[in-house]
This record gives sequence, C-alpha cells and structure tokens, in this order.
Amino acid sequence: MRAVPGETTSSVRDAPVQERNLAIDRLRGALVILMVAGDYLGGVHLVPSFLKHAPDIGFTIADAVAPCFIFAIGLNYGPSFARRAQQNMPSAYRHFFLRYLALIGIGAILAAGGTAVAGSPAGWGVLQAIGLAGLICLAVIRLPMSARFAIGLLILFGYQYLLDEWALSSVLHSAQGGFLGAISWGALLILSTAVADVWRKGLGPYLICCAVLAVAAVLSALLVPVSKNRVSLSYVLIALAISAVAYLLTELVSRIVTKSAGFLCWWGENALVLYLVHLLILGLLVLPRAGWWYADAPIWLAGLQLAVLLTATSLLAWWMHRRKVRVLL
Repeated sequence: MRAVPGETTSSVRDAPVQERNLAIDRLRGALVILMVAGDYLGGVHLVPSFLKHAPDIGFTIADAVAPCFIFAIGLNYGPSFARRAQQNMPSAYRHFFLRYLALIGIGAILAAGGTAVAGSPAGWGVLQAIGLAGLICLAVIRLPMSARFAIGLLILFGYQYLLDEWALSSVLHSAQGGFLGAISWGALLILSTAVADVWRKGLGPYLICCAVLAVAAVLSALLVPVSKNRVSLSYVLIALAISAVAYLLTELVSRIVTKSAGFLCWWGENALVLYLVHLLILGLLVLPRAGWWYADAPIWLAGLQLAVLLTATSLLAWWMHRRKVRVLL
C-alpha cells in the first residue's frame, strides 16, 4: 500500500494517465458509506432486521452491499490489468497477485485484532474474501468475455453442488462463507469483469445483459435458497443483477450531474483506507462494555455515534481528496 500525492489513475508508471471514472468512484463511495453504516448498525438491537444481514436464508438491503463492492472492483479489474500488462506481463501478474495477497493479510491482521478485543475468534472477514476472489479472478482475466461468463457460471454451479453435498455446515459456521465461500465470491468477481466488458460495448448490449441477469436471478431463486451466509448461487446472481443495474443508474446520473468530483467521489477515491479507518473508530465506539452505550443504546445515542463515525471518515476523505492523496494497493 502506498500513498501517491496527485495520483489520478491506477495505471503503471510511465503509462498514459487516464481520467478517473467518476461513476465508478461514486458507486464505490456510496457502497463504502453503506458498509460503514451497516457495520455500526448491525450491533445495535433497536435497528430493524431489514437493515441488517439476514441470519441465513433471505435477502436484505445490507446483503446487497458487499457484492456490489466486488462488482465495482470487477469494473476496473480488466482495464487495470491490461494497462500493466502492456508494460510487462509478468510484472502485471506479480502486482495483482501481491495486491490480493496483501488484502488477505490485512484481513487476517484485523481478524486477530478483533479476536484480541472481543475475546472470541473473529474468523474470516470481508477483506480475506475479496483477496481470495481477486486471486481466483487473476487466473482467467486474460480470457475472452464469453469464456469468463462460462467459467464464472461453472464455478457457481460447482460450488453450489459442493455446498449441498457436504460443505453447508462448514460454510454456515464461517463469516462471509469462509475459505470455501470465497470460491463463490471469486465467481462473482469473474462474472463482474465480463459484465463490465459488455458495458464497454455500449448501452444497448448492457441493457440486454441486465435483463438476462434479472431473469437468471429470478429463476435461480426458485431453485436454490437465497443466502449471503452460504454465498449461494441464487444469492450471487441476484446480487450481480442488482449491482449491474446500480452501476447503470450511477453512470446515467453521472452523465447529467457535474463532472467534478463530489462527496461520494471523495469516499470512492480511497475506499480501502476509509474502510480500515472506520474499523478503528468503530472499535473505539464499541469497546466500552456497558450495554447502554452500544448494543442497547437508545436511538438518539446510536444516531449520534453513527454521525460521529461518518463525519470523522468524511473529513478524512475530503482531506485526502483536497491533498490529491491516493493510497494504492
């Protein structure tokens, strides 16, 4: 991870500088804000269940955020790899391998810290899931779009078969589906890179793609239980369809509104940093053992604490944007 003053692209050194895609920044920024708010609200008892993750089978607003973020990663994965590969193919593979390996390592460190603070095993986290998904995707990123669609679906069906036959108990006892669940997250990222390629073909093909994804999502829900904890086939396809439509709407709105970076872009430019910082602030907020302070907090106190959390991270996002600091991994 490195801070780069004035850096505006993730391309390699000496490669042509490209403008940031503000739509992707805005989508990523909105998702990080939702993740920050969701992480806090998830532990407050008075918060209604539809704003929290479903305990197993089911789909809530919170269940859509993480896969949408993985989709946002998929939007840039292919072009970012291609720019590096133009300079040096082995170096491109090495960079992406180390990037996603580092995410697994950062996630493991956070899990160890959470275990030390909470006194109980924190387990597999979202960063580990993204890291392993990124490594899985790296193996196929140079394949044609149609091949990635096929491979992503084959992985999904294969994972669902393993889940139904013998892995259900293991997956359910692990956050984010654990190591096995990361296979399904990897399929989601592979499919996301393929959907991103359809977007680059034009609005017409993308609208057709969104319609096909919506039909596939509905059909899969009739056959397989929808569950984020299981990272089931139906969950992934529903999340992929929602993510594709969310990006479509963000892109269309971005064509209308001002081209200058705004509040959501501040967050999207340094999503990883803000996610890590929010975990630190969240840890300080929930560390006091008194139930009334967090878990059993009244609505006004929970709202105040959430406002402090979002304000602190927003100020950091604004400062990094104003100083043109981009922390790249």
